[in-house]
Amino acid sequence: MQPPFLLVDLDRTAPRGEEEGGDRVLVGVSAELREPPRGFDVLLTGAADPPRPWLGRADPYAAARRLEDVVTAQPAASVALVQVLRMGARLTGPERLVVESLAYSTLQSGAGFRAWLASARRPAPRPAAEPVRLTRDGARLTATLDRPWVRNAFDAATRDALCEALHVAVADPSLAEFHLRGDGPDFCSGGDLAEFGTSRDPAQAHLVRVHRSPAALLQRCAPKVTAHLHGACVGAGIELAAFAGRVAAAPDTVIRLPEVGMGLIPGAGGTASLPVRIGRERTAYLALSGEELKAEEAHAWGLVDEIT
Repeated sequence: MQPPFLLVDLDRTAPRGEEEGGDRVLVGVSAELREPPRGFDVLLTGAADPPRPWLGRADPYAAARRLEDVVTAQPAASVALVQVLRMGARLTGPERLVVESLAYSTLQSGAGFRAWLASARRPAPRPAAEPVRLTRDGARLTATLDRPWVRNAFDAATRDALCEALHVAVADPSLAEFHLRGDGPDFCSGGDLAEFGTSRDPAQAHLVRVHRSPAALLQRCAPKVTAHLHGACVGAGIELAAFAGRVAAAPDTVIRLPEVGMGLIPGAGGTASLPVRIGRERTAYLALSGEELKAEEAHAWGLVDEIT
């Protein structure tokens, strides 16, 4: 098999029209801004504030080397991520969610995720009687993630409760606004680690993930939805919020996609929601690098619509 990472120095090598990544992560680097070549999974440049699909970093070559380290450490998850993102451009929104879930379930049985599970400290479950608090005022429904003691970590009960609320938003024509919030210091710290790896049947987990999907419901009612972000917005915390028709973020908002480092890919709809807002190349960079994205840069990218 060929190495899972290929770096092309675009200052020295002219791209051959549309490149083919195949079963490797294809990264292009250029010190200067140029016409973006097609087919690359990530495009890095030293130019400040470049337009999509470029991503600007002070030292793009160092950023590329960090990506190579991640891909080398988690090759299966890294390659699966870019393959899912490439396919997404040719699929409908619901189809993207199915492909993402299939890849996620496959990786749950992989060596990368098993190694991460063996090394991770998993906290004890700390469930809530009412993980999502609902309040309605006329045509406005507000759903508040309400497990602040675990930074609103997203567990199965939270997923199911949010699905119930979103079913109302989809089915009720008198509902004009759906607001999604998080109680406490963080909007959502991502998937609840207390539940990671507890599923013994990845195939069944895929069916459950597709059947009980907040992401699929958000796709259907997105124009009604405003997501209000603050504090940590990790994994599911940004993947679901990015479906909203409007995303407002407090200045302390910090966004991160950590799943590749765990041997997985985003599994709450992120490969479907983020590319619509920021493109697949910047989505790939966020997921591969695991970097924190602050509110101002998220706003500049279009991942956030306003800072409030």
